[in-house]
Amino acid sequence: MKLASLFSGGKDSTYSIFLAKKQGHEIKCLLSIFPKSDESHLLHHPNLHWTYLQSQSMQIPQLTIESEFDETKNEINALEKILIQSIDEYKIEGIVHGGIQSQFQKEKFENLCNKLNLKSIAPLWNRNPIEYMNELLSSNFLFIITSVSSGGLDDSWLGKIITKSDIVNLYNLSQKFGFNLNFEGGEAETFVVNCPLFLHEIKIIQGRKIWDGYRGRFEIVEARPNYNA
Repeated sequence: MKLASLFSGGKDSTYSIFLAKKQGHEIKCLLSIFPKSDESHLLHHPNLHWTYLQSQSMQIPQLTIESEFDETKNEINALEKILIQSIDEYKIEGIVHGGIQSQFQKEKFENLCNKLNLKSIAPLWNRNPIEYMNELLSSNFLFIITSVSSGGLDDSWLGKIITKSDIVNLYNLSQKFGFNLNFEGGEAETFVVNCPLFLHEIKIIQGRKIWDGYRGRFEIVEARPNYNA
């Protein structure tokens, strides 16, 4: 099936592309919507403007659009507009997204797909958190944490490439502080710097941590393809 990926540059949207391709689907384009607010319940915000490097590395064209207002309704309208564009330009038959447990997100996407006569595919839906996180690393996905907003997650995680031992630490913290290990509720956001889909890794040259004592983000200031890796 010809699919468009709802793409944020994070681990879930990227890994869902990986699984969809393994299932025999063809990813025709990436769809990235830039929300007005970093408080969006539907879309992921940090470092979205750097997703063009991932698009280039995967050799999958990217369509982008900015939602006009903060509300979910306007984000859905922006998504509908960019989906219609992808139908016209790439003849897509469905979408693939990285939703795991958010029923709110899943229903919004499915309702829109029904309206446009598209299929909605969520290969990560209801995955076991610890198994999924370990599977990511076993599949050679390298990703950094770009934001944290939960008790138990401090600024030491910002900009960090996650390892197997980090998964153990994150699991223990999630049990103690009650956050979702997958970060499905926005407890943290991620950015993939290398994976089997990439022709070359993305090297972060410079980043900046912003921390307010409870939550923070890692802003990528400069990044480029690393063709020598």
